[in-house]
Amino acid sequence: MDAGALKQLWRDRKSSLAPADTSGVWRFREMLPSLKSGHDPITLREGNTPVYELPRCARSAGMKSLRAKHQGMNPTASFKDTGMTTASSFARQEGFRWVACASTGNTSASMAAYAARGGMRSLVLIPEGKISWGKLSQALDYGAVTCQLRADFDGCVKVLNELVRRKPIYLLNSVNPYRLEGQKTAAIELHEQLDWQPPHHIIVPGGNLGNSSALGKALLEMKDLGLISHLPKLSVIQAEGANPFYRSFRELGGKTLLPLQADTLATAIRIGNPASWKKAFRVVQATEGTVEQVSEVEIALAKAEIGSDGVGCEPASAVTLAGLKKLVTQGFVKPHESVVLILTGHVLKDPEFTLHFHRGDLFAGTAHEQAASVLAPQQRAPLVLEASVEAVSATLDRFERETSGA
Repeated sequence: MDAGALKQLWRDRKSSLAPADTSGVWRFREMLPSLKSGHDPITLREGNTPVYELPRCARSAGMKSLRAKHQGMNPTASFKDTGMTTASSFARQEGFRWVACASTGNTSASMAAYAARGGMRSLVLIPEGKISWGKLSQALDYGAVTCQLRADFDGCVKVLNELVRRKPIYLLNSVNPYRLEGQKTAAIELHEQLDWQPPHHIIVPGGNLGNSSALGKALLEMKDLGLISHLPKLSVIQAEGANPFYRSFRELGGKTLLPLQADTLATAIRIGNPASWKKAFRVVQATEGTVEQVSEVEIALAKAEIGSDGVGCEPASAVTLAGLKKLVTQGFVKPHESVVLILTGHVLKDPEFTLHFHRGDLFAGTAHEQAASVLAPQQRAPLVLEASVEAVSATLDRFERETSGA
């Protein structure tokens, strides 16, 4: 089937009510591994995520325009769903009763939901005290057996890898190839939304690097099939405190990666030994992208700026805007070029971060406290007032004065 026929087929399926066609992943099933006859996919109508214009963020970054594809609008509020629908479907097809993952939060929520939907049981291993409670609550509500281990994410992975060798449990971490196959459909859907006109740049958060690898894989496949005329540059942004891929790319030429003890408030990318770094390096090279790092304060500011466009995202997603600013300053991204940020998680994934940010105590007592003074104009702590029209009116007048010209 040629490129034109594929595009028409995928467009026609939008009017179908069949479960596989209402999924923004399985609608592109010609690009996916096939399930055996008689086996239906486990789907929650994942994918189908919007592309937003971000005019205020564009001005902040020095761009003429800027767009974001918001993968946080998936059923469990993160990009993980696009890979979990495929991987969980193959787990059920192979007769597994248990699936498992190690997670900083988003993977556990997604896996637990899809396991429940598919009639399977789920096991989640998480680092004790090092994930967002919003994400943990999702896994609990979907019925997962949840174990908080006294270890970091990489320690959880080590325990899980040994466990699946001993018991009939299906591993659903990002190393699972079916997850990467599902996740790549976000890039296909994005280009369909852009009328198959590739942007100059796609910018992605970098944690375990499975998503970067998957999106890059899709770009290369679409180019080979003639679905797109040229490759966007795919760039990966990491937090300074969780930057092993940045160091590998910038200092070691991608020849090796030195694991580290990750430390960032952007919990979704708090990973010191990313499993898919070799694949990510290959796609960054193949698309002529780059890798950058951003500070904790830069992440917090970018998150608030994305919120100011009425969109919102979890902290890890905001590294994309923070990184774009640096890439514009460096001249790697030109102000007139088209850029799409990949936002990977919903703003409600980490409400604690947002509340501490607006109360002004997010970095209290840390090394970032002095630098965080630049965040003050973006902070909107709730105000306690007398119950009178005059008090509220005076507050509005003061706000107008303080923000005039903003």
